[in-house]
Amino acid sequence: MVGLDPTIHVFFAHTGVGAWRKPTHDASKLQEGTMLEINNLHVKIADEDKVILNGLTLKVHKGEVAAIMGPNGSGKSTLSYVIAGKPDYEVMDGEVLLDGVNLLEMDPDARAAAGLFLAFQYPMEIPGVATMTFLKAAMNAQRKQRGEAELTTPDFIKRVNGAADRLGIPKDMLRRPLNVGFSGGEKKRMEILQMTLLEPKMSIMDETDSGLDIDALKIVAEGVNARRDPEHAFLVITHYQRLLDYIKPDTVHVMSRGQIVKTGGPELALELEANGYRDYQSAA
Repeated sequence: MVGLDPTIHVFFAHTGVGAWRKPTHDASKLQEGTMLEINNLHVKIADEDKVILNGLTLKVHKGEVAAIMGPNGSGKSTLSYVIAGKPDYEVMDGEVLLDGVNLLEMDPDARAAAGLFLAFQYPMEIPGVATMTFLKAAMNAQRKQRGEAELTTPDFIKRVNGAADRLGIPKDMLRRPLNVGFSGGEKKRMEILQMTLLEPKMSIMDETDSGLDIDALKIVAEGVNARRDPEHAFLVITHYQRLLDYIKPDTVHVMSRGQIVKTGGPELALELEANGYRDYQSAA
């Protein structure tokens, strides 16, 4: 992937297509049941002095759906990009642990192979890359990291068609270049299809509800809910309560000025929907 735009690099890397380097593992840093642990994370834009994340600390347990809500400019999407390894940011301090593995020591493709998935707010169109070719390469790349045999073509087609049917993705979409000419809702369904096929243990949904009508929102939510179990976890980033009507969170975090300023249960999202973020704008 040398020479690709950094955003495209992360797009491909979140599937695990790329080189694999064995990550370091420090089990002593992992509390039992913790899937994602972020400690005192300080991040700025690369080659600039602008600090985006300012000592952020967060924990997501195995089996948990955690939601992050906050006003525009609070650093929500930056957090997702830093976890995934987008190179536009500089980590000044802190650590990000996935199942005890320090993600900050790993390239984006290695993070994906370790079980991380990022569903983008604005999925990119990749002209010239057939959707089915992309999906097969991504699935086989991750199977290789796990020491499994590559999928045969019949098995691959069976898996993709089954998942596509459940998500309401028509077969003609699968025959087109990746995301090219897709509506916003179709692109988000394609992200969920990738998540379903790749079976990550930690999925980050970066404002997946952005631009979706209610029918598309329900289909996306069903795809997420189908993967809820004790061995997987989700971090759902959103502005609005409506997504959380369909993906019920266990925990809701409020983010402001690059920090988590309040944590509560699902009722916190209802409070934010009713009152907005004014009470938290100066809390950080």
